[in-house]
Amino acid sequence: MAPVILLASLAMGLVAYLAVGLLTGYLPRVGARVQVPRPGRTQRQTWLLQAGTELSVAQFVVGSLAAGAVTFALVAAITGSPVVAIVPAAALGLLPRAYFGHRRARRLSELQQAWPDGIRHIIGGIQSGMSLNQSIAALATNGPEPLRLAFSRFAVGARMVGVPAALEVVKGQLSDSTSDRVTEVLLLAHERGGRIVTEVLRDLAEATSKDLKTMEEIASDRLEPKINSRAVFALPWFVLVMLCASEGPFRQFYRTAAGVVVILIAAGISLLGLWIVERLSRDPLEERVFGSPGGPR
Repeated sequence: MAPVILLASLAMGLVAYLAVGLLTGYLPRVGARVQVPRPGRTQRQTWLLQAGTELSVAQFVVGSLAAGAVTFALVAAITGSPVVAIVPAAALGLLPRAYFGHRRARRLSELQQAWPDGIRHIIGGIQSGMSLNQSIAALATNGPEPLRLAFSRFAVGARMVGVPAALEVVKGQLSDSTSDRVTEVLLLAHERGGRIVTEVLRDLAEATSKDLKTMEEIASDRLEPKINSRAVFALPWFVLVMLCASEGPFRQFYRTAAGVVVILIAAGISLLGLWIVERLSRDPLEERVFGSPGGPR
């Protein structure tokens, strides 16, 4: 029994670490290479790509099921009641989705926040005598950090397949609506050229900054309900596991048919309430109007 309790303690410690990191925004970073979305890529695979991971959909699903299965076995061994372990196992099975969802949101936010500075960097390059293509290519070395990797091969691509195709590759790598809008304007500036380029880019930088400010205000307003809903969902089940961890009236009751009914009703209410709160506090996602054909929207 001691090894099982030790494993359970380690697992709960890891879960607590990830949960706190998810709520505070300090999660471990896993290095990943940016890929170009291929035609026909599923939305789930693109979702993982936007999270900055190279996991396939199958690997993600298997990992989530494994986390749920391990949690179910440990909690069932600790409490002596498989029914008590159902909700904690389901919650832990969804933890990878929450983790990568947080990484995806943070990565997209970093990209969006970087664009006003990136556009101003392009304007500065043009005013210093560089061409538009040279100014865009300079983002790979002197631009904001979130944009450097995506533009690292732009100069080579522009020489080999042309600027429009190279920008399409960049758009596919970044895979978000703000980047789509900016790359479309850069394509237009490349085609038109002339004095209008800097004016268009200044207007774009100003409009993007206003959009980002609005999105930050919306995200701030929705943060507290998200944290409260997850805490209200998790705490009762944590207390239930602790109550059933040792022999006593609580453990005996939840082994009976009446206890099973109570757990099932409570699980249904908890999941329904969590789903409603998550739906109401979900961040609005702008549709990718200028997304690549076959890409995510």
